[in-house]
Amino acid sequence: MPSSREPDWGELRFSLLRRRKEAGWTLDQLAERSSVARRSLVQLEAGESKGSVETWFKLAEAFDIEIGEMLGPLYGPTRSRDR
Repeated sequence: MPSSREPDWGELRFSLLRRRKEAGWTLDQLAERSSVARRSLVQLEAGESKGSVETWFKLAEAFDIEIGEMLGPLYGPTRSRDR
């Protein structure tokens, strides 16, 4: 049965910021490592853009994690996916 919950874009945005800070990277460094434009990163972290699957895939690759782990925060910090 499909879930009617809305994705938690705010949590995903904060997760990206946390990952970048924990890695000790500037926006410029993440842009270079991910091939995602700095302006796009600023928009993602500010909640002005949701990004594309391709963008999130590139970011996951930059952090050396699976895309599922990168997008996991869409379910919020305490939510889990219904199966």
